[in-house]
Amino acid sequence: MAVVTNPQVDKGSIEKGVNYSTRVDKVGGRVQTVRTIRITAAVMLAFLLLIPVFWMGATAFKVRADAIATPPKIVFKPTLEGLIFLFTDRSVLNQARSKRLKARINELNWYERIALEGGQQITGPSEYVTRLRNSVIIAGSSTILAVALGLLAAYAFSRFKVKGESDLLFFILSTRMLPPVVVTIPIFIMYTKFGLHDTHIGLILLYTVFNLSLTVWLLKGFMDEIPREYEDAAMVDGYTRMQAFRKVVLPQAITGIAATTVFSLIFAWNEYAFALMLTSEKARTAPPTIPTIMGRGGMEWGTIAAGSLGFLIPVVIVTFALRQYLLRGVTFGAIRQ
Repeated sequence: MAVVTNPQVDKGSIEKGVNYSTRVDKVGGRVQTVRTIRITAAVMLAFLLLIPVFWMGATAFKVRADAIATPPKIVFKPTLEGLIFLFTDRSVLNQARSKRLKARINELNWYERIALEGGQQITGPSEYVTRLRNSVIIAGSSTILAVALGLLAAYAFSRFKVKGESDLLFFILSTRMLPPVVVTIPIFIMYTKFGLHDTHIGLILLYTVFNLSLTVWLLKGFMDEIPREYEDAAMVDGYTRMQAFRKVVLPQAITGIAATTVFSLIFAWNEYAFALMLTSEKARTAPPTIPTIMGRGGMEWGTIAAGSLGFLIPVVIVTFALRQYLLRGVTFGAIRQ
């Protein structure tokens, strides 16, 4: 079948179509350019913010001479000396002992050989693992308690008429305004009297109390977002208030719970003042321990960097796993999905 073309074509329509297509291409090009600029700026900002982390990671794998070199060494031979010194206690070798150990070097473990190269002999494990375990126990337990109690309190403030609600909420928030140093001495005296000094339960209770203000205020914002009609419909179908809370409200509030958990964990994980003043041996956490790492001949910056890197990794993993919820947490639940 032959195709018949119409010679009477409106040239103005063709020109309008070409001009419209050109404008669309220009707008699309500008949008792509803006998007590229934003991505480039975000990458550059992330790189600048991560420079200290990169530097800490590099220092963790330097020998002491490279770690304190001036100007700083960018290219160096990596070593596990910092990690080995972090997890062990050592003694400095004199010349005679060093010769005896080198004579039977084949009998030594790989980490003992690395310590020997640094002029030291491993005498046992360090306390770093214990301190890191204390941080996990105390920060994890206090976070779970603070989020659980804050969730119930936020639900009550959001769904029921509480007498003096504004005053109570302000009182809860005011506990966050106190610098830890202001209340450390009274708490120290009280903890000493009641036998809570240098105990896990003492720090767990303290971190829970200080985190409650954050969890209540954050979770109340998320609770206010969830329509009450969902619970009313569930209770009409025969659910109790607690069943409606557990089966209807909790699934809707999971985003807020995850974001609140991250912020509470970060506070408890990084807390320094209380951990320093209210503990000594049994319950001391990692933050007060890392700055006190001393070598036999001065500060072992590679070991300190390795300890800081090990302390950073767990909370980064948790934060990265829950990263999708953080934006709503920062905005106090103001953004709807």
